Amino acid sequence: MSQLSRTFSIEDLRRQARRRLPRLVFDFIDGGAGDESTLRENSRAFENWVLIPRVGVDVSERDLSVNILGRPSTLPLILAPTGLAGFFWPNGEVHALRAASEAGIPFCLSTNSIASMEGVAAALPDSERWFQLYMLKDKGMLDSMLDRAHAAGYCVLCLTIDLPIQGRRERDLRNGFTLPLRPRVKSVWDVARRPQWLYGLARNPVSFGNFGGLGGGATSIAQHVATLFDPAATWDDFARVRERWKGQFVIKGVLHPDDARRAAALGAAAVIVSNHGGRQLDAVPAACAALPGVVNAIGGQAQIILDGGVRRGTDILKALALGASACMIGRPFLWGLASAGPAGVARTLKIFRDELDNGLALLGVRSLKDISGDYIRWKDTLGSEVEGGPRA
Repeated sequence: MSQLSRTFSIEDLRRQARRRLPRLVFDFIDGGAGDESTLRENSRAFENWVLIPRVGVDVSERDLSVNILGRPSTLPLILAPTGLAGFFWPNGEVHALRAASEAGIPFCLSTNSIASMEGVAAALPDSERWFQLYMLKDKGMLDSMLDRAHAAGYCVLCLTIDLPIQGRRERDLRNGFTLPLRPRVKSVWDVARRPQWLYGLARNPVSFGNFGGLGGGATSIAQHVATLFDPAATWDDFARVRERWKGQFVIKGVLHPDDARRAAALGAAAVIVSNHGGRQLDAVPAACAALPGVVNAIGGQAQIILDGGVRRGTDILKALALGASACMIGRPFLWGLASAGPAGVARTLKIFRDELDNGLALLGVRSLKDISGDYIRWKDTLGSEVEGGPRA
């Protein structure tokens, strides 16, 4: 716990995760597609917006709670669906769910989790759980996953539509990242000098829990995606999933306003503005850069959730001021998990909570529900006659 006591930012957790994990494993979390320009821009784009505080406001008591899909959440945060969480710490998905549940926020399980959806649900049956689904070639398998998720008590289906094929993640290609792990000669020593991580891996062998394990031999993530995921899926297929699912439904992976309109028309309770963390097509807009266009396109037809580049409490404040209802975080909680397991995920959420609370007070706002476009400006308009608020 002593190391965690010295972590004061998400970047501190990232550095700790980098020290604990072999490089090829850390790069799987940390890396993006192509030149990683979108990966970098996801965080940098928040700098294009500045917060405008108000003073003379009684902020002695503050409320960080919000409503997400009709349910109360203590923070405007959701743990995003991230593949292979149990690869970075034994039972990683369960630990992440428990930390989210204790913090009073939702957790979304990935299709590509190490633990099965049933195993995760059984560990915390009373928790708020979402299940993320990709479009699969095998419609029988897809239908089975929908039925299994409903039977296991997942209350929200998060249909992710931006992975027809996997993006070119050059760090993984250079490292020869496969499952099971097959380190190359140059990386054997790097893996061997992480005995704590290796011991954890031995306790929690790698498997695609929702697919019944791994196929024979070492498989790259790109091969896994190419084998199982459907590059021919269209909006008609998305509509079929919506009709079959018996609970709330959200769509993840939207950047274009017209796609957001289609998602809302399909009955999505929320649209998640996301470029898959910069891990799919490089050179696309940062998530927060695409956010105002989506807000203007669908208004109040559905909630809007931002996914991508959130590293600070002020990033969350900016997203809410631009019209989002909440934010998803992926890498930040994985860095916490990889650093110190369940305590690391809890630390991630505490850092965000503390930064958000501090930022809300200094912004001169008592409740996150009162955040609006009045508190934000595009930084290039400062000093001009342009009024504040979201810009398309």
